[in-house]
Amino acid sequence: MNGLNNMVNETLSSRRQIVILKETITTMVRQEAPDLSARQLAVFLICYLDDTVQTVRGLAASLNVSKPAITRALDRLEELEFLSRKTDPLDRRSVLVQRSDAGNEYLLNIQKIMNSASQEDA
Repeated sequence: MNGLNNMVNETLSSRRQIVILKETITTMVRQEAPDLSARQLAVFLICYLDDTVQTVRGLAASLNVSKPAITRALDRLEELEFLSRKTDPLDRRSVLVQRSDAGNEYLLNIQKIMNSASQEDA
């Protein structure tokens, strides 16, 4: 019986997570804020949630996509002023990704939306 209860609880928890994700994305789409593709959002979140210095090469490896795909995502994020790039002074071949105030605000907005969606679903 415990196994069945655990499976039911896991299913409810999984469904709750999906509902929170749906509500978060729906709210973000309805706002005036820019829409990001899944790839752009993944790059953005890795850069803001992982404390290590990010490079184009590292992001490509982390997401298992090509460097040009990361470059396109970074182009959009840089256009929105959520991130910026600079050449690594220690290795001129490498490009470092840097956070910005606008990106921090965007992340806080996502967190607020998710918290609201989580409370509504509870």
